[in-house]
Amino acid sequence: MTAKPVEKLTSAEAEKELDRLAREIDAHDRRYHAEDAPTISDADYDALRRRNAAIEERFPLLVRPDSPSHRVGAKASAKFTKVVHARPMLSLDNAFSDEDVADFLGRVRRFLGLKEGEEIAVMAEPKIDGLSASLRYEKGVLVQGATRGDGQEGEDITANLRTISDIPLRLKGKPPAVLEVRGEVYMTHKAFEALNKRQEKDGKPTYANPRNSAAGSVRQLDPAITASRTLNFFAYTWGEISELPAKTQSGMLEKFREYGFTVNPLVKLCDNLDEVLKFYRDIETKRARLGYDIDGVVYKVDRLDLQERLGFVSRSPRWATAHKFPAEQAETVLEGIEIQVGRTGKLAPVARLKPVTVGGVVVRNATLHNEDEIARLDARVGDTVMIQRAGDVIPQVLRVILEKRPRGAKPYKFPDKCPICGSHAVREVDEKTGKVDVDRRCTGGLICDAQTVERLKYFVARDGFDIEGLGGTMIELFYDKGLLKEPADIFALTEKPEKVGRILAEHRAVLSEERRAAEGKEPVKTKGKKEEREDKVVENLMAAIERRRTIGLDRLINALGIRHVGETTARLIARHYRTIDAFMDGMKAENAREELESQEGLGGVVAEAICDFFAEKHNVKALNRLLEWLTVTPMAAPSRSSPVSGKTVVFTGTLEKMTRQEAKARAESLGAKVSGSVSAKTDIVVAGPGAGSKLKDAQKHNVQVMDEDAWLKLIG
Repeated sequence: MTAKPVEKLTSAEAEKELDRLAREIDAHDRRYHAEDAPTISDADYDALRRRNAAIEERFPLLVRPDSPSHRVGAKASAKFTKVVHARPMLSLDNAFSDEDVADFLGRVRRFLGLKEGEEIAVMAEPKIDGLSASLRYEKGVLVQGATRGDGQEGEDITANLRTISDIPLRLKGKPPAVLEVRGEVYMTHKAFEALNKRQEKDGKPTYANPRNSAAGSVRQLDPAITASRTLNFFAYTWGEISELPAKTQSGMLEKFREYGFTVNPLVKLCDNLDEVLKFYRDIETKRARLGYDIDGVVYKVDRLDLQERLGFVSRSPRWATAHKFPAEQAETVLEGIEIQVGRTGKLAPVARLKPVTVGGVVVRNATLHNEDEIARLDARVGDTVMIQRAGDVIPQVLRVILEKRPRGAKPYKFPDKCPICGSHAVREVDEKTGKVDVDRRCTGGLICDAQTVERLKYFVARDGFDIEGLGGTMIELFYDKGLLKEPADIFALTEKPEKVGRILAEHRAVLSEERRAAEGKEPVKTKGKKEEREDKVVENLMAAIERRRTIGLDRLINALGIRHVGETTARLIARHYRTIDAFMDGMKAENAREELESQEGLGGVVAEAICDFFAEKHNVKALNRLLEWLTVTPMAAPSRSSPVSGKTVVFTGTLEKMTRQEAKARAESLGAKVSGSVSAKTDIVVAGPGAGSKLKDAQKHNVQVMDEDAWLKLIG
């Protein structure tokens, strides 16, 4: 039957026709790309696409989210918009040995209160070395695709992800009404080789490895570029979902296959540690022949009800871990040792190396850790050294190849003065243990430019305030010009756009003249006019700073650069105090250190570092000046309300219905704060058999006490 001419279609007919074409073309794409079994000729396929394009051109308002035209790309906005993940995209803890894997399974058993030797089924999957992406489907249609970002917030790259043939625009079967499928975008070795050949032919730079190529391809501003590169996608987990269609991890993967996703064919359900490790060995031997990069194996507890019980710790699930492959190594020459001063005053030695390729990446620098490590290695400038790189871990120097040492190579003398400010650099001694710190630190403190600048760089970095456009070079420039001395000064820049623009224009002019001089060209003669303001750069920078005037409590705490306090610890602290006012009040309290130490995962060293920070008046003043510019959002409480939300709970004695870890995790998931000590601020003490001093403290402070059964009844 002859199709009705496009120009004669009514709007209703066009809408129906576009629906039919989307389904038919998607089916043919799947047969061609995924199954290698096309059922129509190229000419007939092209005719379907031409008709779809013609109808969309005549009826632009009817273009569907799952339109086949998205496969070849449509212009995206110049900047990616942000996407807040409905459920965080968490990272995994790593295991590097068989013992680490055994420990992981042991921790799972202990948390669940299982008997020693009681086995748990584990789903084992190759760990794809690509770019994590999240795909949101509503009523079976792809409506949004995003990068992982920082786990809480990613970038909207929907238009680019739609061009990947492995990613269905419309799901098959009967998927949940809302389904976020997560997985890895990757590039095969064959596609990577073809891309680099095209780059060479066009006179463009080649790419270092498939992972970087895949990541760069899906973050193109023009989706047509993404569409021109062969990318693939493996689905392996999920985010927000309206209802679970299976009860196990393996069952969910089977459902993904039914919906039209590609799931790695090598995944395997293992019943015990021996099977898990055998799978790892098998995958390791097949690694080079897979045709795509993997950097380990991921293990996940198969039963979803057990995953729910295990929950999460910080940014990682308790029910999964990544067993990484051994690091890759290479031989090169140590051309120099440079001392860098970090934000805490640490003198960090960096090895400057003759460039060498390790695991597909060109390495020029490696860490030497500290002066004891240099002495242990007896590393000298000119030595031939063996370096090691594992995944995204900073390369390190493993050993010196002594038989290749050049004559006259002199032992390296580690400086005892800061190379930046000239202050003494000392190794601190722990008063309690008498142990000497492995790191040498500058004593200059606030007078040391390196520490000030590095703290500001850390403040604006991705895990801190994440101020787009305010990188290290700009921080150094504004610091040298007297515009930046402390974090509050960053927000004060918004009141000085003209001055910022003038400094940037002068800096660009200097760089331009230096470049011309290096090329042997004559300087450009100016006509006495003012340098043109960097209008667009300044405008974007001011907007980026303004956007960060609202910040989460955990990100603020992390950005302060307190020693021993990183992203994970900051989140633990924020989860305990919830609001900036409660946190500041807590730091003024006499029992501040005791309160911090009572939080699982902190400990005495961290608590002491935090208290030392707030004991310095200049730190508190600087923080108060910063807070004048900010709105600090409280740490989000769990979405569901509960009878214990916001209450402080202490567990004491022996729990018989669940382990102590599980009880703590369950309480926190319901919005409670779990403390290790009883005070007047405690709301509930759950006391089991054998409760001792904490029960007495509860009676002393008139705190509500209940047994385990009453607690379980309370929380439902």
